[in-house]
Amino acid sequence: MHLFAAHDNVQRAGVQYIISSVVDALKSNKDRRFIYVETGYFWKWWTNQEEDVRSDVRQLVNNGQLEFISGGWSMNDEATTYYQDTIDQMTWGLRRLNDTFGECGRPRVAWQIDPFGHSREMASIFAQIGFDGFFLNRIDSQDLQIRRTNKQMEFVWRGSPDNLGESTDIYSNVLFRHYSAPSGLCFDVNCADEPIIDDPESPEYNVENKVRNFISDWITPARSGYASDNILVPMGDDFQYQAAGKNFANIDKLIRYMSGKEIEGVKYNVIYSTPSCYLNAVYEATNGVLDVPLKTDDFFPYGSSDHTYWSGYFTSRPTGKGYNRFSNNFLQVCKQLSVLTDATSDEDTAKLNTLREALGVFQHHDGITGTEKENVAHDYIHLLHKGITECEDITSQAL
Repeated sequence: MHLFAAHDNVQRAGVQYIISSVVDALKSNKDRRFIYVETGYFWKWWTNQEEDVRSDVRQLVNNGQLEFISGGWSMNDEATTYYQDTIDQMTWGLRRLNDTFGECGRPRVAWQIDPFGHSREMASIFAQIGFDGFFLNRIDSQDLQIRRTNKQMEFVWRGSPDNLGESTDIYSNVLFRHYSAPSGLCFDVNCADEPIIDDPESPEYNVENKVRNFISDWITPARSGYASDNILVPMGDDFQYQAAGKNFANIDKLIRYMSGKEIEGVKYNVIYSTPSCYLNAVYEATNGVLDVPLKTDDFFPYGSSDHTYWSGYFTSRPTGKGYNRFSNNFLQVCKQLSVLTDATSDEDTAKLNTLREALGVFQHHDGITGTEKENVAHDYIHLLHKGITECEDITSQAL
C-alpha cells in the first residue's frame, strides 16, 4: 500500500483520493458513515490539507460520521510481530489521534480483518488498551463453517487466561463472509456490478431483485451465526471509495428501499453504521447479557481451504524480519538517549519519528510477513535504513 499513486506497477490506487472523496461524500449527507483504520496513511494525507479541510474532518469526527477504529499506524500482523513493535505502533497512532481530535477521535474497537490468522496475545493487548470489541476475519475454513451454523461467530476472547484472567476478556466478532461487499452490491468504480435502479418506470429497474438476492445470499445465512438479529454488512474492499459518491449514492438507495419494509415475513431496518455502533446495538438487543462461548487459544495456522495453510510467512524473508528486530532495538535506544540528552528540538523529534513511523508501517500484515512484492520489500528496508540513519544523529549526541 502507498499513499500516492506513483507506483502503478504495485497497485493502481492512491489512499489520498479515497480520503478526500469520502470527506466530500460525508459532508453531503449526515446519515453516512465511514471507518478509517491505518492512521499512518491518514497523517500523510492530513499534513497536505488546508485548515478548512481539517476543520471539516474534525466536524465529521465529532459528529460520528468519520470514525477511527483500531487507530494504530498500520493493521499489524499477529504472528511475526514482537510485543514491543505492536505496542509502539498502536501507541503512536492512538497518541496522534488523541492530540488532534481529542476524545471523539478515540477508537472504541479493534478491526483486524486482513491478517492471516489471529493471536490470543493480540486479543489480550486490545483488551488492555481498553477496546470494547475485536472484529476479525481470517480464521480456519473448517472452524468458520462450524461457527456460521451454530451462532458462534461472536465470542468472548480471554487473551491471557493463565495470568491476567478476566481482565483480558474482549467481545470478538468474526465477519460472516470476508470484508468485501455482498455479491451484486459492489458499487465502486472498480466493480462490475450494476448500480441500483429504483425508478419503477425504468426498464432497467432492478432494486427488488438486488434486495431479494441480498437477503437470500447474505442476510438469511448470516442470521444463523450471530447471537442477535443485528447483522454487520461490510460495504467496501481494498482501495475502494476513490470516487466515494458512487458508492454512497447506491447504498443510499438500498437503505431507502429496505428500511422499515417487511420482506418475506421479516421486517428490516437498514442503516449506515460502524463496528462500535453495531456493538452497542448488540448490547442493547441482548440486555447486556451475551450468551456466547469463551475462547482462550489462537486462530493459527490460518487455513483458507482444505490443505491450504498460511504458515510459510512465519519464516519468509528472514532478513527483513531480522532487520526489523535490530531496528526496534535501536529505536528503544534512540528514545531513551533522546530523553537523557534532552534531544527534544523539533528537528530531533522528527528524526526519532522517522524510525518510529518506518517501524510502524513495517508491522503491516503485508510488511513484516514477507507477503509483499519484491520491490515493496526493498522499499520497507529502505525506510528502516533511513530511520536508523536519522536516529544515529541523536545517539551520537549522547556519546
